Amino acid sequence: MRARACECGFSGCALGHTHGMSTVLKATDSADFLGLVPALAGFTPRQSIVLLPFQRSRAHGAMRIDLPHDDADIDEYVDTAIGLLSRVSGTDAVALVVYTDELPQHTRDGMILPETVVVEDLLSLAVESGLRIVDALCVMPCGWSGYIEDEPELHPLDEIPETPALPGIADVSGDQDAGADLPSVDLAEKERVGRALRDLSDVLAHEGSPHDVRENPQALAATLLLDDLPLFFETALERPENLPPFVSAALLWCLDRPTFRDAALLQWATDLPTGIRVLDAQLAFTHDGATVPSELGRLFIGQGDAPDPDRLRVALSLVRNVAARAPRAARTAPLTAAAWLSWALGRSTHAGRYLAAAGEIDSGYPLARLLSSLIDAAVLPEWTFRRGSGLDAG
Repeated sequence: MRARACECGFSGCALGHTHGMSTVLKATDSADFLGLVPALAGFTPRQSIVLLPFQRSRAHGAMRIDLPHDDADIDEYVDTAIGLLSRVSGTDAVALVVYTDELPQHTRDGMILPETVVVEDLLSLAVESGLRIVDALCVMPCGWSGYIEDEPELHPLDEIPETPALPGIADVSGDQDAGADLPSVDLAEKERVGRALRDLSDVLAHEGSPHDVRENPQALAATLLLDDLPLFFETALERPENLPPFVSAALLWCLDRPTFRDAALLQWATDLPTGIRVLDAQLAFTHDGATVPSELGRLFIGQGDAPDPDRLRVALSLVRNVAARAPRAARTAPLTAAAWLSWALGRSTHAGRYLAAAGEIDSGYPLARLLSSLIDAAVLPEWTFRRGSGLDAG
């Protein structure tokens, strides 16, 4: 198996891979295979169904889907899952693993595994779609077993070997939500950023007009960062952690303005020249109603060439740190930026977490609503389905 692929999401779905690695991992039986799934996903799934797309004898990632809710439309659930799987280029076979907290039922006719009905439907549609079934397994608190065995038997969990350590993956013991929490920041730092944002906003609100407000010299100096926004966005990537309060404040001010926010996101996804072009197009649209070039709009909704995954990860670290330092009322914009960056990386589970947090502050925030609708409708960045994209799981 080659530990690489892409990641995608619907209702908490994630198609994961190990940072573009091409390490070959070998499995000789079902237990060995279960030991490799966390390496392919980048975490240990919980309450999930994992579909692993194969090309010939190699798996190229792991698509994680939340277990269906009790009131879920199973036909729609299955159609969406296999539809997403079929979009992974070159897929000709699939393996399936259910991770559940439920226990099997023991009847006179034998053991019935959890989620048997939905698994049978998934496998049936996969076969109808021309896919070969490699294996179908279930991991439960009491052990593991297989769906395609004539008489499923319960095997002890200690038969599953430890997940092998891979470069770039320090720990896969956490589940799909691991790493989504914002960094811990003390109250004093939040207060400093809050005051900096207030002072900076006051200066910018009165810029160019006489007023009696006594301006903070640091706030005046911070306005110089905004003289060249693309340069500011670029240099911010050089220091995504331990941000000075007025740098955090300047980023918060920019992210709260859609014209500047969208330019920052697309620049962080690509490069400085593209950022300059996006900002010019955004300003032209704002001032004159000029049409934004279609390729820039397509990138924003997940179409076209794949973004630079390394820049996306650094930018995500940056906006997570800004969100952690922001006053609650100013946190919606960086949380939504974190959601877009996570979605672009393929970390849809994390994107959903950030969107939920943003919604608790402002349920009507336009970009958050757009992203939520895309994820709910299983509209995923098309580059996440391309092998070797370098995107990762979250």
